[in-house]
This record gives sequence, structure tokens and C-alpha cells, in this order.
Amino acid sequence: MTQNIYDDETFFAGYSQLPRSVHGLDGAPEWPVLRGMLPALAGQSVLDLGCGFGWFCRFVAGEGAAGVLGVDVSEKMLERARRETPDSRVAYERADLESYEPPVAAFDLAYSSLAFHYVADLAGLFGRVHTALKPGSSLVCSVEHPIMTAPARQEWFTDADGRATWPVNGYHDEGRRVSNWLAEGVVKRHRTIGSYLDLLLGAGFLLDRLVEWAPSAEQVAAEPGWAKERERPFFLLIAASRT
Repeated sequence: MTQNIYDDETFFAGYSQLPRSVHGLDGAPEWPVLRGMLPALAGQSVLDLGCGFGWFCRFVAGEGAAGVLGVDVSEKMLERARRETPDSRVAYERADLESYEPPVAAFDLAYSSLAFHYVADLAGLFGRVHTALKPGSSLVCSVEHPIMTAPARQEWFTDADGRATWPVNGYHDEGRRVSNWLAEGVVKRHRTIGSYLDLLLGAGFLLDRLVEWAPSAEQVAAEPGWAKERERPFFLLIAASRT
């Protein structure tokens, strides 16, 4: 079973204060690029895996989606999502992505934001998502970049010249990582870029686009604190097609 860290009181309190939790999609700096990777949404049936507070579910409903199903393991996240979603086209379901079985050939788009790096059996999940999508449909997702998840100590260091440096070690040693982001003992799964692509292709998807996201110059000008995030890629954004 996936670690349900989002129902931990300390983690949930910290996560609820992040810009993406307060301002929704507009508070997620990678959103403009991720949005550009989406297909047309009007009239579509959408599955959101790891839906959190439901920001994306409400967005696609506002874009004219016919129906949206948001899935998450966290009851705290889903409680707020349900409370803030008056649209009857949006439904929420509590489930663990490690074992979740979505309905077959039911969706035009599967979407996931920063959830897949918590899943141990990603091959199994990709296979089930492929089965849940209609022919010609899309998968669009984001994960923490493998350079982010690789080191045992996921933190910045300062080199002899005073420059912020992110260590890259253990890159090819895939598997379990434990960080202390927002709470002690947060478990993630490290994979190389190649492994993400192999898992997608092995499930039957075709790769449409891959982006190693970094903040733009305009974003850094608006938020100078983002400058060091250009020292290494923060997120990996993927768009794929189900043939």
C-alpha cells in the first residue's frame, strides 16, 4: 500500500500552506507548461490520479469536460475536494494507486500531478491506466525529476564558491527513498528518466512530449527565490498517447 503521508497531521498542515494548495493551479509554477500539453477537454471523460484538493478536476469541468473522476488515497484531501466542488460532473473516490482498478475504456484523458513518484508498482498502474483509456486518448503527468529524487539526502549544498549545488548520487540505484519534506519519513520511489519511459512504452503508450521543467526567466523575475531552481530540473512532465 502507498504511504498515506497526506493524512499525517504535520504533513497535511504544511502541505495546505504551499502556494499550489492555497492558489490552486495558478500557484503551481509548472502549470503553464503542463496545461499546454493537454488535449482539448470539451466533452471529454477525465481521470485524475492523485487528485488532491480537486483543483484540476474543477478546472477540466470548467473547460467543458463531460465527466471527471478524481482518485486519491488521502481522506483529508478528498474531504476538502468534495467540499469545494459543487459541480455534479465531478466525482471523487478514495483508492490506493498501487491497486486501483479504473473502469475499462472509460476515459479520454488520464492526468496525474506529482503522484507517480510515490507508487512502487508503476508498471502495474500504467498498464491499468492504458486499459482504462479509450483508443486515441492521452496520458499527461508530472513527477519529481529523477535528479531531485536520486540523492539519499535531498537537500541543497553550498560549494566552495558559495554556489547552491544539488548532489547527484545514487542515480542508477532505483527504489525507495526517504525524505523529511514537511514531515519525517516521507517515502518516495526513485526512477531514472529511462525507466519512466520504458514503463510507459512497455504499457503500450507512445511518447508525445517530455519536458525537464525549470522556471522561466519571467518566473524568476517575479519570484527571485526560484532562481536556484534553474540549477537542476525540478519536475519531469510527460505527455503520451494510447493507440
